[in-house]
Amino acid sequence: MAVASAAGDRLERAIALTARLVAHDTTSRNSNLALIEDVRAYLADHGVEARLTHDTGGAKANLWATIGPPVAGGVVLSGHTDVVPVDGQTWASDPFALSRRDGRLYGRGTCDMKGFVATALAMVPEMVAAPLRVPIHLALSYDEEVGCLGVRGIIADVTRNLPLPRAVIVGEPTSMQLIGGNKGTRVYRTTVTGLPAHSSLPSQGANAIVAAAGLIGFLEELGHELAAGADPASPFDPPCSTFNVGVIEGGTAHNIVAETCRVIWSVRLVPTDDADAIEERVRAFCAERLEPALKAKAPHAGVVTERLTDVPGLSPDPTSAAEALVRLLTGLNASGVVAYGAEAGLFQQAGIPAVIFGPGSIDQAHKADEWVAVDQIAACADFLGKLTDWARTAA
Repeated sequence: MAVASAAGDRLERAIALTARLVAHDTTSRNSNLALIEDVRAYLADHGVEARLTHDTGGAKANLWATIGPPVAGGVVLSGHTDVVPVDGQTWASDPFALSRRDGRLYGRGTCDMKGFVATALAMVPEMVAAPLRVPIHLALSYDEEVGCLGVRGIIADVTRNLPLPRAVIVGEPTSMQLIGGNKGTRVYRTTVTGLPAHSSLPSQGANAIVAAAGLIGFLEELGHELAAGADPASPFDPPCSTFNVGVIEGGTAHNIVAETCRVIWSVRLVPTDDADAIEERVRAFCAERLEPALKAKAPHAGVVTERLTDVPGLSPDPTSAAEALVRLLTGLNASGVVAYGAEAGLFQQAGIPAVIFGPGSIDQAHKADEWVAVDQIAACADFLGKLTDWARTAA
């Protein structure tokens, strides 16, 4: 009965803290400082000091905290604090007030990924009381949803100034299944500048929209080429890198040859593909096939492509310390891969093994009435209890 009572206490603490975090509207366009200060105060109440790293404007912050000795070889529990907007979505309840019904916790971020962060925080009293021989670190980042921006500051601070951890567990929603790989993401903005003219005399102008259409067609062709050459043994679905044209804006009126056109496009990259080589092919197409016709009409015309986001994927490594630890504690004997983005690849790129493993399903993320099942939070709390016991006794 005592064990059941302890598990129940963990769960209720996790739910209460989920409600506390959801109440902060940390949509990526907003500051997350109120949430960070709330978490810092909570940790201070348990005698845990937090370390902050800020964005350049000081409106957002990451939080790093260590429970246990300040030595190398710790385990990081990593989660982002920002959430996607609720604009245009119809919710049955207030998205920023936790609603518990039918075995589910509803609210923006419950699944992605304040439920995991809250469950990690709920374990802090037990971690402090253990005491731990292997440190457990909490890493809370800003602006994951808009390009994994904040975690780069955490990684830079850790690798330069702090004892290096042995493993990172990124608690994105995986239904508590072990994920050892995910696709990377690059996002680009291509701006085409042409020459306006009266639509009755199109040869006197250079149509930026038509040129942009050429780029879009090339991305489609390149996508087919990558699909045709995909590794049949690839664990990813789809098995190849893929392109998406998400935004196109251009022109002024139906009777004016369009002077400008802007295209925002992205590529989801399997970790084995050469992202730079793919980017160079697109840039070469623009320079060799699009720009000459534009510049023939006007020297100032041309094509400019800016890289907006670059998030590396997580390369599967079944032998990594992160996978080994999660398998040890859970009994899971296999790991999978996902197509969505996460911060894990950035940790791996910095030399810190990482996996993705957390409560809830990605199917519930980013939607109206986002939810996470209570039993998923309970399973996460149980796992973190096992992690705490391991960190208390491990050499």
